[in-house]
Amino acid sequence: MNMVFKRKLPIPMDVKAMYPLDEKLAKIKEENDKEIKKIFTGEDDRLILIIGPCSADREDAVIDYIKRLRIIQEKVKDQILIIPRVYTNKPRTTGAGYKGMLHQPDPNAEPDMLKGLLAIRRLHMKVLEETGFSGADEMLYPENYRYLNDLLSYVAVGARSVENQQHRLTASGLDVPVGMKNPTSGDISVMMNSINAAQHGHTFIYRGWEVETSGNPLTHAILRGFVDDKGASTPNYHYEDLINLCELYKKSGFKNPAVIIDCNHSNSSKKYLEQIRIAKEVLHSTRHNPDIYKLVKGLMIESYIVDGSQNVSDGVYGKSITDPCLGFEKTEKLILELAELRKIKK
Repeated sequence: MNMVFKRKLPIPMDVKAMYPLDEKLAKIKEENDKEIKKIFTGEDDRLILIIGPCSADREDAVIDYIKRLRIIQEKVKDQILIIPRVYTNKPRTTGAGYKGMLHQPDPNAEPDMLKGLLAIRRLHMKVLEETGFSGADEMLYPENYRYLNDLLSYVAVGARSVENQQHRLTASGLDVPVGMKNPTSGDISVMMNSINAAQHGHTFIYRGWEVETSGNPLTHAILRGFVDDKGASTPNYHYEDLINLCELYKKSGFKNPAVIIDCNHSNSSKKYLEQIRIAKEVLHSTRHNPDIYKLVKGLMIESYIVDGSQNVSDGVYGKSITDPCLGFEKTEKLILELAELRKIKK
């Protein structure tokens, strides 16, 4: 074995003791969870918007961005419920590149997982404290979820993780909605099997414990497009794709049928401006079919303060250092337009 065991990291209980969640913030998070759950169970027909940077690269810019979202949320609160993306782990297809704040709290410095664990908890706490939002994050490492479980209101399992047993079983023990993305190959059956597994209870090993779960009825699909056998990006957000998913859900018998449409990644071929058109097309589809309207619970959009992306060394405040993102001016306009489109349907 060529692993170097550098140091033992603190357990979640210890990190939570360093950054404890007070009763006031815990209550805010509880209320957020209730609102979000009602949308997934069909009690509330507002549209969820999971929106924010591709990766949370620096605390000041992320907080600044989410404060701007809070202002917009008040304008569209009757039509849209915003959950900010605060993605602190970044999966890398080849293993190379910036892996997120967990690995590098300073993108220009060497990886430091201890500083990273503290940084991501501090960031999620500041988001809750300063904006009233409890965010969404990707569950890249299932064993790390407990460092943030009292702060997150939404969890995504990525396209490269969705077939992994530990991700599925861990999701079965979460109390918040968990979105399962279709795999990069586009095989929808993989995603549906993952939802099935997570909606049922299991006994397994987690963080050195034998644990038992009762299943997560809020586990659902995320369509993010895929890459075909020739390497070309292929979307799966069109009307026909949504009808197909409706039929699969009807056959499955799963609880709370739901889908979030990821407007970027292979759905947009990572052409970030296409997210505007894709979001509007999805809402257009919901207006023409009641089954699609019920199934589509929200959209996922990659957005930051400045349009596009940059190299880490460029240092532009509020500009993505991973995938290109929609700038805030365009983001605000899009959210207001989506609220109007949603109002027309009602």
